[in-house]
Formats: sequence, structure tokens, C-alpha cells
Amino acid sequence: MSEVEKGDVTGVILVGGKSRRMGRDKAFLEVAGKPLFQRVLELFQESFSRVVLAGGAPERFAGYDLPVLPDLYPGSPLGGIYTALSLADTEAVFVSSCDLPFPNAAVLRYLCSLSDGYAAVVPETPQGYEPLFALYKKGCLEPIRLQLERGDFCAYAWYPEVKVRLVPPGELAPLDPDGTAFCNINTPEQFAQLAAGTGGRCPAG
Repeated sequence: MSEVEKGDVTGVILVGGKSRRMGRDKAFLEVAGKPLFQRVLELFQESFSRVVLAGGAPERFAGYDLPVLPDLYPGSPLGGIYTALSLADTEAVFVSSCDLPFPNAAVLRYLCSLSDGYAAVVPETPQGYEPLFALYKKGCLEPIRLQLERGDFCAYAWYPEVKVRLVPPGELAPLDPDGTAFCNINTPEQFAQLAAGTGGRCPAG
């Protein structure tokens, strides 16, 4: 993994979402016969020596034999990031939401390779930051904690407090030619489009 070796990063899958817009548990929606969660998990197990789940009810994932960390600050992805980073044995964690249909190994490896000298490595998309497929180091803990203590759960408001390597879309495009690495499915309509077959494209929001 270049600057970050496989054993130096803990893979963290955020599983605390309520799937309100979807109306059912997004983690276990199947695409091409495989649950979304399983797609992320397999990539992480190939990429990292340690994989943990953050924020979810342990019984939902009882069959996977993985640690499930209850959020220290419940109710947001930022709380899940803080929890995992606080409890990780490694200096860095790589975080992903649990519902990516097309998690991209090349993008993951590239982001990890950029970590030297930075507290965080975060992709950018045409829509803005992508904080839930990103790498964070222990130096992020204090600014995240202070923000959570203020009751601010924005996943990226604390970025100005640390040295962040932002990775623009053009830099990632050769690794993600279809533009699907950060595809996110939030509604039954989007999932229906995906299940019906979209040619490997992310359904329109």
C-alpha cells in the first residue's frame, strides 16, 4: 500500500445508519446476489489486517465474527469515525459506509498511499467532500471530539483544524473511469434502478 502498509490501518465499516429514506436496512440490500455490506467487507478484508464495525447493533452482524463498536457519541457517522479512531490499535483507520454498491480497490489503495504527512486523506467529488470513504489518523481525534462536544455532527466541519490531503475528482478519474466508486443508494427508487441493471452506473439521485 505504499506509504501505509496493510497492517498499519484498521478498516472501519460504519453500520449505524437508520436507512430512513430506504425504509429497510440498506446494508443487506443485494446487488448481483451479494449484500452491499458484504461487498465493502470483502474489499476491506483483502486490504486490511484488522476490520471492525462501528455504530451498529451487534445482533445485525452476528454471523460475521467481527467486533462491533458502540458509538461513544451516538447518532452520526462522525461519531462512528471518532469511536473507531479512538479504539483502534493502529495509527490510522480507513472508513467506509456499509452501503456502497461498487467499492473500488484501486481508489482505496491510492488514498492510503497519500497519507504520509497528513492527518486525513479525503476524496472530493463534483458534489463535495466524500468523508465516508477516507483515511483518518489519531491526530484527528481532538478536533473531532471538540466538534462533537459542541453538538455539531457535520462530518467535515473540523477539516480546517488538521492537515487534510484533499483528492480532487480529476486525480481519481483514471482509477474510477465509470464514476461509481462513491455511488450511494438512499431511496427505493434508486435501488430499483440499480437492481434492474444500470450498466454499472450509479442511479440518478
